[in-house]
Amino acid sequence: MKLRLETAAMDALTVRLFDAIDESNMAWIMAADTALRHAFGDALIDLVPSYTTLLIHYDCRVIAFVEATALAREALKDLQPADTQNGQLHEIPVWYDESVGPELPQVAKRAGLSVEQLIERHCGHDYCVFALGFAPGYGFMGLVDEDLATPRLKTPRRRVAAGSVGIADRQTAIYPLLSPGGWNILGRTAVPLFEYARRGEPLFRPGDKVRFMSISKAEFEAAGGDATPLEERA
Repeated sequence: MKLRLETAAMDALTVRLFDAIDESNMAWIMAADTALRHAFGDALIDLVPSYTTLLIHYDCRVIAFVEATALAREALKDLQPADTQNGQLHEIPVWYDESVGPELPQVAKRAGLSVEQLIERHCGHDYCVFALGFAPGYGFMGLVDEDLATPRLKTPRRRVAAGSVGIADRQTAIYPLLSPGGWNILGRTAVPLFEYARRGEPLFRPGDKVRFMSISKAEFEAAGGDATPLEERA
């Protein structure tokens, strides 16, 4: 860990702890999150943890830039990694099928696997939620196995169905609502991520873990899933 403080705005600081994405970063990121929230108290407007950094948005009417910088340095001086077991484990049922996951065969072929092996591999790891962004409730997760890593689509889709589960490079994610997107789609879940986010209670938080579970089409539809093929939504 190499602590650096960078000016992000007149009322914001970026705390940079690492230079590369790694699951082991999150123990330090979440420890820094706790320490900074405690240190800034009522002067804190928002604190956004991410892959390698945290963004501190503070009330510049309460503390000046020099004070904020000193406060951040002091808070992180003797930082120790947090217990990553404190994050919640979410089990997400996914219907993996080419009709709702058109890149399923291509990603499998690229990895030298059968579709069944790809599904087993994607479900065989507990993914760390690194950050929230792009859309309400959208959690960036990783890291997928290196041989499953697949570049983003050259041409993003204009419409990706809510609940679509995808891979881009070594990350995986779930689209919480209908939106454009360039990730490789493998399947779909009926878990209503956007509904949680709209209530101000996103299902995923940085530091949580996500485990995907393969289910049948019948189970997917019984859970309220929409089985309309993805390409019919274009």
